[in-house]
Order: sequence, then structure tokens, then C-alpha cells
Amino acid sequence: MDSKKTIEDIILMDSHRGMDELRPYLPEFYCEEAAKAILSWRRGPVLLVTGFYVAGHAETDGPTGTVVLAKALKKLGFQPCILTDEACSHYFEPEGLDVIYMDVAEGDAFSEDLLKDLQPVGLISIERCGRNVKGDYANMHGESVRSHTARIDGLFELAYGRVPTIGVGDGGNEIGMGNLADVIEEKLNLVPCRVKVDHLVIASVSNWGAYGITAYLEKLTEEKVFPGLDEVEGYLSRTILLGSVDGVLRQNVCSVDGYPLAESERVYRLLQQAVTV
Repeated sequence: MDSKKTIEDIILMDSHRGMDELRPYLPEFYCEEAAKAILSWRRGPVLLVTGFYVAGHAETDGPTGTVVLAKALKKLGFQPCILTDEACSHYFEPEGLDVIYMDVAEGDAFSEDLLKDLQPVGLISIERCGRNVKGDYANMHGESVRSHTARIDGLFELAYGRVPTIGVGDGGNEIGMGNLADVIEEKLNLVPCRVKVDHLVIASVSNWGAYGITAYLEKLTEEKVFPGLDEVEGYLSRTILLGSVDGVLRQNVCSVDGYPLAESERVYRLLQQAVTV
């Protein structure tokens, strides 16, 4: 690997949706800053949220990156817990991870109770739809998915300024993109998510963003938390068996956001190399 290619460079490779145009508006090493923030947190409960509804199922982007990061956090002494909705039913329990499901009928009272009862030291969103500036939940085609999307983003709005938050996204409609809402509206001509976070991580594919954070956690701690490619692809394949679909192709196939598996493999191997540099 080119020693000058950073983890941020790798996770933004082959950007198809303009995420590279947002990079100048973030810190140079924005992914590293997110990892450093995580390592500054007290070793307590961390809520990781994911699950983006597409064509009757959750999309393949999000859950795999969430599992990789959650397992890394567990090895580092945190207590990760996944917060999602029914589209991701049974995605995480077989991985030995705690899961909380939020119903689409729940509102801010559910989130307030969750913050009070769990007392998380941090919140991390990986490819989770958030309300846009028009107050709706929309997919990449601008279609409303409100009726299938639990209001998990409300948790981040309630926590902002109280609990540290990180958002990973790749299209402009995910939790965290509120940090760059004006830029997204102007540069990408999209209706952006309004929900802000303390640290925004952008990537060509949100899974790659989660992998990037995990890679930095290994580099910064020198603890072996970055899993092998076989483990990652094995989990992705299991989500396919559960009905997960490629969010771009809208098909139950082993690809992510229209990128063939070989492209994700290439990115992952580059991140593996970056960890050892």
C-alpha cells in the first residue's frame, strides 16, 4: 500500500455519491478523530444503531460494519449494545451481542428512558436513516420510508450535548449528516438529514467507515481488534440469508451499495495493510 494513503483515503475510494466532495469540510483525519474520541470514553455501555429499510428488508450496508465495530469495542472493555428495529431481527444475537428493538410507534419517551436506564458513555450510528430537513425519513431515491423507520434518530437529538455521539454515513440522509446539511444541499442537491453528531465519519460505503474506525482503534491501542476478511464476509453472507438486500440494486445479493464483493474485499485488504504501517 502507498504509505501516503490514509485510512480516510481508503474508505472514500471510488465514491459514487459525492462523499469525496464533502471531505474538505471535515478535519483531515476525521476518522482517526472519531476513534480517539471513543478511546477517551469511560469503559461503559455504548449504543450502536443501524438498519436502513429497503424494499421490505434491511440493506446490507450497516449491520456488518456495526458488528465489526461492536466486537472491537467489547475487546477494548466497553459494553456494546445494538439498537435497531424489526428489519434487523436476529441479525446480532447470534454474534453474542446485546440488542434492543425500537418499534416504529415509539417516540422520545422511549429514548429518554433508554438514556436514563442504560446511561451510555457514547452513541454510534452506522448507516441509519435520520429525519431530513423537511421532517421526513427518505431513502436514496427521495421516497419516504417513515412508516418502516423507528425514530432512533430522536435518541441522538436528545443526547446531543449530553452524551458523545458519532455518525457514519455515505449518502447524506443518515444520522450525523446534519453537520454538513447546508453543504450537502448545495453541493449534492439532496435533501439532507438534519441530525447532528459530535464526530461525522463519511465513506463511500458506511460499512467501510465502520471498518476505518476499527482499524484506527487497532493502530491506536495496538490491540488486535480488526478481524479477518473471512469473518467479515461470513457475517455479511448470513445477513443475506436473513433477507438483507443491496440498497442500490434492491436485490437479495451479496453486495453492498452496488459495489461488487471484490471491491469491498479490496478496500478491506488495504485497511488491513494500513493497520500494520
